[in-house]
Amino acid sequence: MLAADWSRIGEEVQRAKDDGADWIHLDVMDGHFVENISFGPQYVEAVRGCTDMHLDVHLMITHPDKYLVEFVKAGADRITVHVEAEHDIADTLKKIREAGCGCGLALNPATDFADVEPYLDQIDLLLVMTVVPGFGGQFFMEKETMPKVAAGKAWREEHGLNYHIEVDGGIDLNTVEIAAAHGANVMVAGTSLFRAEGMAGSIQKMRG
Repeated sequence: MLAADWSRIGEEVQRAKDDGADWIHLDVMDGHFVENISFGPQYVEAVRGCTDMHLDVHLMITHPDKYLVEFVKAGADRITVHVEAEHDIADTLKKIREAGCGCGLALNPATDFADVEPYLDQIDLLLVMTVVPGFGGQFFMEKETMPKVAAGKAWREEHGLNYHIEVDGGIDLNTVEIAAAHGANVMVAGTSLFRAEGMAGSIQKMRG
């Protein structure tokens, strides 16, 4: 939703649904964990009021544990937190699950895959950031991130787990193929969809 026209939020959400998107991805930034500020629970609640689509809420904030209740009340279906943030990761993941939400864990391009390994049996989604988080329209960091996607897939298979592997950042008609080849099955696309000449056609091509 960062790349959508926020003055027409309801129309943009409906356009995404009509054109074939599965989920709505909401990037929450606090200006501290990342160098940008986006929106908070009120915006998520506004989107929830526009649609019954799955709301994939990505908390790029320093203290996600302090705000979980607000985002649950706002209507999040899944909440993803960062392994690099300042919180008790296992406890935060437990609280997300207990609230009835899907539970995701994200890591940045510079973070070692080993940092998420202790928690992979506690999540249903692993988010590998394919850009440095904070701003849309960045270039896909293949060299730094695709080994982590592949590692996530291998770990899932070796340990009999079933979490999604999501990628976020610089996803377009070219990079979606690279991400899929390494094991990603959930693609977050903003600029390449909302600002495309035809969102439906772009989504169909990405699926192919």
